[in-house]
Amino acid sequence: MTVIGLGPMGQAMVRTFLDHGHPTTVWNRTAARADDVVARGAVLAATPAEAVAASELVVLSLTDFAAMYEILGDVHDELKGRVVVNLSSDTPERSREAAEWLAERGAELLVGGIMVPAVLVGTEAAFVFYSGPRAVFDAHEPALRRIGRPDYRGTDHGLAQLYYQALLDLFLTTHVAFLHAAALVGTAGESATTFAPYAVQNLELLAQLVPAEAAAIDADDHPGDQGTVAMMGATAEHVLAATRSAGLADGLPAAVHEIYRRAIAAGLATSAASSMIDVIRTP
Repeated sequence: MTVIGLGPMGQAMVRTFLDHGHPTTVWNRTAARADDVVARGAVLAATPAEAVAASELVVLSLTDFAAMYEILGDVHDELKGRVVVNLSSDTPERSREAAEWLAERGAELLVGGIMVPAVLVGTEAAFVFYSGPRAVFDAHEPALRRIGRPDYRGTDHGLAQLYYQALLDLFLTTHVAFLHAAALVGTAGESATTFAPYAVQNLELLAQLVPAEAAAIDADDHPGDQGTVAMMGATAEHVLAATRSAGLADGLPAAVHEIYRRAIAAGLATSAASSMIDVIRTP
């Protein structure tokens, strides 16, 4: 096993591999970051080429796919026959391009997306999206399972990052929405701690609605009998007005209000809010 990239996520993976008896070679631009895992039994390679040559399975934990090219650009024969598991964040299209780049050098790519922070790597809460050749995934699934439950999405190299970015889209937007909401009640002197239980209850309600929303999207069936775009759009307008009246940054509620405005302009006023996916699909 080789791990290249020893940020918090990379170090967590190395510790997990070592704890399960997998001999692990590591490399990082700043060699000192390897001190802890070397003390635990990892082998520090002097160069990326040496690190790649040490193992059939090479795991990358980097900022993005561009870093892969920078680090492996001068690695040639050592890549032949290797399986590169790139767990860095990037776009689906760049994932597909990376697969072609590695194939030209005799290596195969599995793309992954770790859906937990570093502190949860190797725990039951961890899961990782993968995409790429099925036979390659199956061959290395036992080792990859050490860092989190593998969730194989398909042979298209872009699918793992598509799911990864989609879930982060949901997470980041929801997180910022909570911060915005806390700031809004905070303008009246209310504490975020007092507001938090209501936010949790609201998020739990949203979670209950997701399966029905998904079914409506897949069926393209959006009856407005339980609420309409016009009704919710009025609320979005009120949220935006309250935000501006309170003197807060209005980018997030303005963006939400704009989606409702466009949906109403497109003739969806009496449809359910799930119908707005058609507006979102159209830039």
